[in-house]
Formats: sequence, C-alpha cells, structure tokens
Amino acid sequence: MGVVDTHNLVVQYPRVRALDDLTVSIPDGITGIIGVNGAGKSTLIKVLLGLLPPTSGQARVLGMDPATQGAQIRELVGYMPEHDCLPADTSAADFVLHMAMMSGLPLTAARERTSDVLRHVGLAEERHRPMGGYSTGMAQRAKLAQAIVHDPKLVLLDEPTNGLDPSARDDMLGLIDKIGHDFGISVAVTSHLLGELERTADHIVVIDAGHLLRSSSTAELTHTTGDVLVEVLGPPGSDRQFGQRLIDHGLKAWPQGDKVRVQVQTPETLDVIRDAAVSLDLGLVRVQEVHHTLEEVFAQAGAR
Repeated sequence: MGVVDTHNLVVQYPRVRALDDLTVSIPDGITGIIGVNGAGKSTLIKVLLGLLPPTSGQARVLGMDPATQGAQIRELVGYMPEHDCLPADTSAADFVLHMAMMSGLPLTAARERTSDVLRHVGLAEERHRPMGGYSTGMAQRAKLAQAIVHDPKLVLLDEPTNGLDPSARDDMLGLIDKIGHDFGISVAVTSHLLGELERTADHIVVIDAGHLLRSSSTAELTHTTGDVLVEVLGPPGSDRQFGQRLIDHGLKAWPQGDKVRVQVQTPETLDVIRDAAVSLDLGLVRVQEVHHTLEEVFAQAGAR
C-alpha cells in the first residue's frame, strides 16, 4: 500500500469527466504527477484532501478514506495550492504561525516550527515583510513553508514552479528534493513541465484526461534508449565529418548539438566509433548512454 491509493476513481462534472476510472498507487518518496493543464491533477488533489467527493470509486490517503476522514487527513497532510492565496497585508511569519496553530501545534512549538521552516525555504530575512510585496518566487516559498510547518507525513504540491523564472524554479526543486530526501516527508508534486521532475522525483505518474497513462519509477521510465552521445575533439566541423564517417560505415548517426548521436546496433558499434575517431585523427572525449527524457515518454504514451 502506498501513501496514496485510488481504485476506479471517477469525478464527473456536468460537462466533463475530470477523473476517469483512475487506479494508481503513490509510494513513499517524491512522486511527480504529470499532465497537461486540464488532465485532472488538481481535481485528484481535491479528492485526496477530502474537499471534493468522488462520483464513484475509492481513495485512501495514509490508509484513511478522504470521503469520511477528510479532517484527520488534513491534520497529517500539507497542501500547497497552485493559485495565489496569500493575504497581502500579512507577514510570512504571522501567516505561517497561524497555519501552524490551525494544524494543532501549541503556540511555543508553532513559533519554533515557523522560524525553522522560514529559514529552510530562504525567507528568514524577509519574514516580517507583508507578503503583498513578495516576488513570485518568494510567495511560492511562503506557500511551501505553510504546507510543511506542521511536519506532515505527506505534502501535496500543486504546480509549485508555476510562474517562476529558471533560477527560482531550480531553487524550488531543490527545496522539494530536501523535503523528500532529507526531511523524510513524502511528496506528491504536480507539473505540466515534464523535464523538470526528472532530477527530483523518484516516481512518475502520467495522467491525461483523467486517465492513468503510466506509473513507474523515474529510473524505469527514463531507461536507456540504445543510443550513445559521442563528443570528439578536433578542428571546427569535426563533429559533422565524424558523423559522416560513421554513416559511411553503415551506422545510424545524426548531429545533436555539438555532439553526434549514434544508434548502437551491435556490440561492435563502439569499436567502429573508436576507429572512426582514430582514422580522422580526432580525440574521443566522451561516449555516454542516452536516456529517454520524460517528454519522450509522455509523447510515446499518446498524451499529446
């Protein structure tokens, strides 16, 4: 049993079926729930928190039924919503303290936890500023802080990198990695940006139109393709010359940036690569296996 389990879960709105017979198990660790906008990710989170009753089917969160035990689940689960919900005239310190006490922590413990989590998310120096003046990145970190202030067993993060620039996105992913792998809190994080979860998530769930398309460990989903990426050292144009030499030897090879991607057809392919570099008097800098990206997996699953 995972931290989250659903069985034949259906949510039917008047004009659309948001979840369609969804059966999935989310294990401990960090799980990425991937799907385009409208795939059903936010609806799933609402069901798991006991905020939306399913039309049919079952869900279990930490072994509890959100349809009847929503309040107990919300005491043990943190939630970071996608949309802006912060009171503009309130400081992060006051807001996170309030959320800690709402989660059942006594005042002294709530103050200690508030100080700790604001430091962890990088808001210690800005904690007394009204949140209406925060940048998008700071606001997202404040939302993350309130989600973990009560030390939950599971935290649900709905599009936590939405609207962030690349630097702030990397910072957020680093915080998620720390929460899941250092703090030991299970994390379920939704995203429509496929590639960003490859280096953070242990497990990937792919949803489209309320259907489960794939559920697997990230390592299994991004298994090797049977291709290698070759980098050679030589004068300008060496990579093109090298690629053509491989083609002349009957290999499938094509440029990828300043490197050459080669399909490994037989064990002798690597010998051909080495010999081609030697024959052209080129240095062989690197030969590395190519793994599937999550974008490739998602496209193969037919979600686009």
